[in-house]
Amino acid sequence: MKPVDLSLSVDIKASQAEVFKKVVDWESQGDWMLGTKVSRTKNNGQGLGGEIVAWTGIWKFGFNDPMVITQWIEPKIVDVKHLGKVVKGTGSMVVEKIDEKNSKFIWSETIELPLGIVGRIGWIFIKPFFVAGIKYSLNKFALTFAQLDPK
Repeated sequence: MKPVDLSLSVDIKASQAEVFKKVVDWESQGDWMLGTKVSRTKNNGQGLGGEIVAWTGIWKFGFNDPMVITQWIEPKIVDVKHLGKVVKGTGSMVVEKIDEKNSKFIWSETIELPLGIVGRIGWIFIKPFFVAGIKYSLNKFALTFAQLDPK
C-alpha cells in the first residue's frame, strides 16, 4: 500500500546552527513534541548510524518507535528510518538558513500505515489531529528560541 507523506514547517528566530543543535538534543524533544519522550542509544543518537527510541503516546497508552539515523548533514539535515512494529517509514528534519539569525525548520514523515485498508481509512480520521499536534509542537519548539532571545 502507498505510504502517506506529511511535511510541516515553522520559521524560527535563531541561527541554523542553534536550531540544529536543539533538534538533535533528543532527550529535550519531549519538552516540545506532544506525546513524545526520546532516549538515545547507539552513538548517543548522533551522526550516521546513531539510534534513538521515541516513546509516543498519552499517559500509559503508547508505543516505542525505534529509529536509526540514515543521513546526518550538520547543521542542516537529519533523516531517520523508523524500525518499529507500529510506525514504519522515514522521517526528515531539515533546518534551512534564512539569514544569520533566522531559520526554517521542516519536519517531514513518510509513513507506511499499519492494518492495510483499515489503517488507510483510520488515517482519514486521525490525520487532522496528527497534523494539529505536529503544528502545535513545531510552534512550541519555535517559542523555546523566542524565550531565549534577549530582546
